[in-house]
Amino acid sequence: MSVHTLASPVSAVPAVSAPTRLRLPDLLHATDRGADDVLSGRFDHLLPRGGLPRDDRWYTRLHGDDELDVWLISWVPDQSTELHDHGGSLGALTVLSGALSETRWDGEGLRRRRLAAGDQAAFPLGWVHDVVWAPDTTSGPTLSVHAYSPPLTAMSFYEVTDRTTLRRSRTELTDTPEG
Repeated sequence: MSVHTLASPVSAVPAVSAPTRLRLPDLLHATDRGADDVLSGRFDHLLPRGGLPRDDRWYTRLHGDDELDVWLISWVPDQSTELHDHGGSLGALTVLSGALSETRWDGEGLRRRRLAAGDQAAFPLGWVHDVVWAPDTTSGPTLSVHAYSPPLTAMSFYEVTDRTTLRRSRTELTDTPEG
């Protein structure tokens, strides 16, 4: 079964209100399926010849339609996405290899968590976070699969003020993941 044939369970109360029929559990399922497909070699033809870049982030779309985008992203040291949201899109990720560090705004301050290979995370509307490569015992880039619904059209970027509040610094139109 391909990633785009997701079944959306019927629920009397949706997990989140959004301009999409998909819910966060559906996006987690999509990233899990995408991760399985990448690990099984289904998308080897999309990977760069000579291997993943070690100095720059790299990404490729694994699936895209009007409802869902699924991306494979590599993460390298010293590159940050900055604090951002996903506009009007829900998001989710599954870490395939290596580790990521996520810093998110919880309404009062910044909180951090580490996501290692096999870990998943979901991002409801309004989620503001920064994702970076995290050191681990493996060498090379970290790989993760991300899903967005509806597909990304804009991302806003933020800074934390001296008064410990969040201030939007800019908004960018985009159709690619993570800035």
